[in-house]
Amino acid sequence: MAERQQSHLRERMTIRGDVDAASFVPWIRRHAAKLGLSQAVSHAEPDRIELEIAGPADLIDMMEMGCLLGPIDVWVETIDRIPIDRGSD
Repeated sequence: MAERQQSHLRERMTIRGDVDAASFVPWIRRHAAKLGLSQAVSHAEPDRIELEIAGPADLIDMMEMGCLLGPIDVWVETIDRIPIDRGSD
C-alpha cells in the first residue's frame, strides 16, 4: 500500500477579533498539539494573536477552522495566513 506524501508548511497565522490572549493562547497550544502541529506564539494582544505554525497543509487548515469556531469566550473576525517556507518531510 503506497503512503501519500504530504507536504509540510510553515506559516505565520494572524488571528484578529476579540481574542482575549489570556484564554485563547493556551487553547491554541492545546489544539495545535492535538493536531500534531508545532507552533510558537510571537505576539498576543486582546485584538490580535500572531503565531508561526508548521505541519501538514491539511492539518494547518484544520487548525484555522478550529480557531474560527472555538472557544466560546473569543470572537475571531479574520485569520490571515502567510507562508514562511515550504518543504517536505
